[in-house]
Amino acid sequence: MKDILLTASVVLCAGGAFAQSATETTGVNSALGVAPKTEDFIMEASASDLFEIESSKLALQKGNDATKAFAQQMVTDHEKTTTELKALLATGKVEGNPVATLGGDFKEEVDELAKLEGDEFSDEYIDNQVEAHEDAVDLFKRYAEGGENADLKAWAAKTLPALEHRYKMAQGLDK
Repeated sequence: MKDILLTASVVLCAGGAFAQSATETTGVNSALGVAPKTEDFIMEASASDLFEIESSKLALQKGNDATKAFAQQMVTDHEKTTTELKALLATGKVEGNPVATLGGDFKEEVDELAKLEGDEFSDEYIDNQVEAHEDAVDLFKRYAEGGENADLKAWAAKTLPALEHRYKMAQGLDK
């Protein structure tokens, strides 16, 4: 706890110049409510979409009926946000590169899901969805409130209500 408070004090004293990728990936920005850098937001939003799509495609094959219905909605919704983000980037008003392949923790989670079957699969998939949507809501909210790029900030704000709805849907399945 002492280390977190020390890190938070350093970030607050250093201001925006210190709030770089490392603080986003370690969770310091989230803990302090600081908006991510534009490049971090693009990478995290696109990686989250890719995770949602890939894990939900697995759920369409392995899940129970309720899980499959939710998963189909996730594939549809996250393919839409991926398309919107790419279109925004194509305008040239926003610079950055979306994640093209699943990596890191997201890849590990999908690989672990692939090994599961039945209720064990559905339970783990829904747990992952709750966590991923909680993180996405936090990310989009922070960027919508304090992001650097006006066009991307507006898109994050427009997308946020749908993310919050999906988060509630996932929580409803987690009971």
